[in-house]
Amino acid sequence: MVAATGARPRAGRSARFAFALLTAPMLIGLGVFKYVAIGWSFLLSLSDARGTITPSHWVGLDNYRVLLSDRAFRDSLLQILLFTAFIVPVTFAAALGLALLVHRIRRGRAALRTTFLVPAAVSYVAASLLWKMSLFSGLPAGIANTVTGWFGMDPVPWLQTTSPPLYWIVLVSLRLWLQVGFYMVLFLAGLQGIPEELYEAAALDGATGLRLLRGITLPMLRNTSVAVLMLLLISAFQAFDEFYNLFNSGLSGTGSAPVQTPLVYLYNTAMGSQDYGLGSAGAFVLTALIVGVTLIQGRFTGFGRKEG
Repeated sequence: MVAATGARPRAGRSARFAFALLTAPMLIGLGVFKYVAIGWSFLLSLSDARGTITPSHWVGLDNYRVLLSDRAFRDSLLQILLFTAFIVPVTFAAALGLALLVHRIRRGRAALRTTFLVPAAVSYVAASLLWKMSLFSGLPAGIANTVTGWFGMDPVPWLQTTSPPLYWIVLVSLRLWLQVGFYMVLFLAGLQGIPEELYEAAALDGATGLRLLRGITLPMLRNTSVAVLMLLLISAFQAFDEFYNLFNSGLSGTGSAPVQTPLVYLYNTAMGSQDYGLGSAGAFVLTALIVGVTLIQGRFTGFGRKEG
């Protein structure tokens, strides 16, 4: 009995040691490459770090003041707000509509789901270059100009910042192609979790079509919808690859206004001008913007709130 009692603490210590040994590499890597990096970046944002990543000449909040007074950065914020305001509801509606259609199909559902999901595995860089050099190249032989030519339209430069801003068609179509399948699968998972008994009971009461959608489907998809909306907002504010690759590092044409997002601006500032202090300040401003928008969205949609 004594031997058994003495063996139990030793076994507990062995288990704790094994747990610590197995998790130590992950915890050390997480601490060094994430939390230490975030802290170091914050120190850089408070210093005049040009051409060096060593905080030296402290300037306090001057980098933040310079950043927010820069018209190019404010224009990039306006650009991403417009992009988010358009792409989020369009992607949300398209993904939900496709999920409802695919969910009603009994045969070939898996094939359709895979077909729509495949673009989500494509690199944003590869897709951006495909859109730029083939679909919307602006050449008369480009696919988009060829299709519009069938309807008597002249070739147009899709990626120039002229009026009307046709580049929005390129950006939105690219984002939709890349993302709508992934969010459709999330909605499909939510639809498959709705009990069929609810629809059967509603059908007995004479509910059909839009009444079923408003009364059962949408309320039961509330948690999925809130999660999808949050993911879409965060993804939109983090837009980088398509803007950078479509508009040649953020610029389109000679003498035209920059078409860039905050991340493109920060990349050009930190990597192009090597102003790591200003770039780090911009990273924290963008992070605060994303966190603020996410909290506001969670407040209005009740994300994380216990039901009942």
